[in-house]
Amino acid sequence: MANPEPKVVAFACHYCAYSAADLAGSMRMEYSPNVRVVKLMCTGKVDTLHLVRAIAEGADAAFVAG
Repeated sequence: MANPEPKVVAFACHYCAYSAADLAGSMRMEYSPNVRVVKLMCTGKVDTLHLVRAIAEGADAAFVAG
């Protein structure tokens, strides 16, 4: 059986990383459909419990991008 793509949750800053992902979409660039982006006003607001919960809910990886 082939390994499925890992599920990734990205917590992204509205002004930095999320804007970059949005611009990539505007330019018709693609990124993997197994990545889910969660927009935050500031990555400083991310609690470690958000990361733990993402993993507990089935994500294979979670990261914070500012």
